[in-house]
Amino acid sequence: MNLLVTGATGFLGSRILSLAAIQDYQLSAIARDTKLNRMKSTHPEVKWHKGDFVSEFDWKEALVDVNCIVHCAARVHQMVEEQESLQLNYDETNFHATINLAKQAAQAGVERFIFISTIKVNGEETLNGSKFQVQVDEASNDPYGISKYKAEQALTALAKETSMEVVIIRPPLVYGPGVKGNFQSMMKWGCGNFPLPLGAINNKRSMVYIDNLVDLILTCTKHPNAANQILLVSDGHDVSVSEIFSQIIKVSKSYCILLPIPMSWFWMAAKITNKPKIAQRLCGSLQVDMSQTQRLLNWSPSITWEQGIERTVNYHLTLSN
Repeated sequence: MNLLVTGATGFLGSRILSLAAIQDYQLSAIARDTKLNRMKSTHPEVKWHKGDFVSEFDWKEALVDVNCIVHCAARVHQMVEEQESLQLNYDETNFHATINLAKQAAQAGVERFIFISTIKVNGEETLNGSKFQVQVDEASNDPYGISKYKAEQALTALAKETSMEVVIIRPPLVYGPGVKGNFQSMMKWGCGNFPLPLGAINNKRSMVYIDNLVDLILTCTKHPNAANQILLVSDGHDVSVSEIFSQIIKVSKSYCILLPIPMSWFWMAAKITNKPKIAQRLCGSLQVDMSQTQRLLNWSPSITWEQGIERTVNYHLTLSN
């Protein structure tokens, strides 16, 4: 199978290349000009194409002989962007550029298009022990989630109009060796030797270890039941923020102590400081029901949550030393 990966220089895309390279795939990938030479030396087995994800780009050369596309490229959360331009900028990359690529792919005879969406399409939080399902009545009010939802809708319509099959995958937080962002910050705190007021946060959050997600993606490149499906994914083991920190501390053997500060204090502080999103990310629950994915594909994550945390923390410690 000839597989084209977009976003191939990123956290997920580069891992797809690494794991697909040891399987029966002919690989090609797309990188911006500034990263092309470095990626050619890192992945010499891959046929590299230069390109950028704007709504008018011509992908004809990259699409030659491609059977399947895994589209990871996306504009992710920007913390300092002007609010007025936020939705427009997300839409340009995550919606318009995605549909431009998908339409050209269908015309070029690509058989399957796998779109890496986000659980933010469903929303930011689940309540009262509920779990997100595939069905979404309306998009969340998050600009990033909205742009992905628009792309999902357009891709679903394109699949009905053409012979190209579409697979949509909505992962929650993805972690693994080399992860950045909030999870990297959590590891820095948990591996430190100072107390943290996070010992009584008993929420439930779904996460997915990167190799579990890649395994699902590669399964979807070939499995007939994946065609034109929306799939949710996780490690199959929902955990609290306190459990995450406890596991990080255990693996790193740090002297960090978790103080059992009530969650209500965090919500109160957020209200006083007018920063509800911080408390929601820390104390809120976000659970995913992936039973449909498991049933359709006869698939389950092969790496446990404990194993994933151990590998991720050990890699972080290696870089820190």
